[in-house]
Amino acid sequence: MRSSDRARIAALLLAVAGIALTQPAHAQHLGVIGPVYPIAEPSLLALIQSKLRELTANGGLERLQRESQARIRRQIEDPAPVAGITRTATARTFHFDPSIEVPYPISDAEGRLIMAPGTRVNPLDVVSLSRPLFFFDARDAEQVERARRELAEHRGQVKLILTGGSYLDLMRRWKQTVYYDQQGLLTTRLGIRQVPARVTQDGRRLRIDELR
Repeated sequence: MRSSDRARIAALLLAVAGIALTQPAHAQHLGVIGPVYPIAEPSLLALIQSKLRELTANGGLERLQRESQARIRRQIEDPAPVAGITRTATARTFHFDPSIEVPYPISDAEGRLIMAPGTRVNPLDVVSLSRPLFFFDARDAEQVERARRELAEHRGQVKLILTGGSYLDLMRRWKQTVYYDQQGLLTTRLGIRQVPARVTQDGRRLRIDELR
């Protein structure tokens, strides 16, 4: 075969290939490999909306709201007692140094160093404890009576802090601000393990008396 004939045949094959490539594609049935099912998993949002409609219809949603409100009210009016605090069995007195160590440099607005890291600072050098702190458990009638006497002796100038019981109940009865040691932060920091306990300032330290 001459070279000119081979060239014409190659050109014809390329043309046929080009036509084939430009023709529209047709799907071809390749057979069934396995069963095909529609996607049946419901939308999460649709599922939530359906559940809400169901709860609304049968009164369940209103019941859940009432239960939630009642639970929150109980937590506010009668918080969980501070763990690890007991009624004083043996009276004791000890001191607490509130000094802290500055962990990082403190500078003024102009960048001048005021306090270097590692400096020990005692808050009582700047602010004094203006009123005694009195910790007690309002579930114990004797401790409540002791707190009432503390108020009378100090003419109301005492910060009352509960470790158990309802502070709102006492506030309503005594018309006096009553605090609660949330999660035992204060008693843990001060090392108080028994109540009633009184905290007063003694120079540059705090004096803590766990009272019988």
